[in-house]
Amino acid sequence: MKVNIYYGGRGLLEDPTLYVINKMEQVLTELQVEVRLYNIYEQKNAISMLPQTLKDADGIILATTVEWLGIGGYMNQFLDACWLYADKSALATTYMQPVVMSTTYGEREAMVTLENAWEILGGLPCSGFCGYVEDLKEFRENAEYAHIIEKKVETLYRTISQHTKGLPTSNQAVTRSILRTAQLELSPQESEQLSKFVSDDEYVQTQKADIADLTSMFRDMMGQKQEDSANEYINDFKVHFRGNPEFYAKYLFMVEGKSQPLFMNVMGEQLECHYGKEDNIDVYMKLSGSIMDNIVAGRETFQRAFSVGDMTAKGNFRTLRMLDEIFNFS
Repeated sequence: MKVNIYYGGRGLLEDPTLYVINKMEQVLTELQVEVRLYNIYEQKNAISMLPQTLKDADGIILATTVEWLGIGGYMNQFLDACWLYADKSALATTYMQPVVMSTTYGEREAMVTLENAWEILGGLPCSGFCGYVEDLKEFRENAEYAHIIEKKVETLYRTISQHTKGLPTSNQAVTRSILRTAQLELSPQESEQLSKFVSDDEYVQTQKADIADLTSMFRDMMGQKQEDSANEYINDFKVHFRGNPEFYAKYLFMVEGKSQPLFMNVMGEQLECHYGKEDNIDVYMKLSGSIMDNIVAGRETFQRAFSVGDMTAKGNFRTLRMLDEIFNFS
């Protein structure tokens, strides 16, 4: 028989839980049980790996100390890791005995928390115990307290060796029918590999750096795309502009999909072109982005687009016809 003890306290010398688990370890050893103690605080950087140690255990003891409120951070982290990375099929055959010592109020609530957590994980509960310790020296020297601890350990031993079954609980029913926490659908081997990656600080930092680099790259790409969109068509009109010294006109293109109209001010042989609203326009035009793409690519002309209804216009139509003369896209 193998029993693992997971201690979730801070490892302080005056912690009464350390005395209790030391006493339990002695009794289990006398019963020819293989015992392994895991001090969670010593493995705080590799807590995600600890659930892998549950696979070979017939039973476990979750021991913690209530110093001010609840079961403490280390034990919470361990239970979170069990939920995320443990082999749930292995937990289904593993008994758990909760042990909670308190130097303040709340040991019973903490013990219930451990019991509920283990049942939700799918494990098998075993009768645990809890207690309030005001004076550690008096607690250690009390023979009756030591006898109670020994009896509780024997209860765990009998429960595991006899494979004692318990009645169904509402925690198990809720877990099956309601609890829908988002999880990755991973095999036990994949969960174990993932837990190794999570506990590897160097790997995690590398992944964070890679994500930051990708984020920066895509941000730059999006910024470049927005910049390109802001200058779209302007360079095409400037490159293909053929000015007439005697011709002056102001055009405003309302292209679908653009938040601002495209303004062009033809001043003889000079051209001013930008996005934005302007006054005193000679010709207003409205067309789709695909039609504008065809025009600047030389597959269409302004006059033909207007004639077939692909482009609507308002203003001086002689000025409209001049567009194909001063902009040679063909």
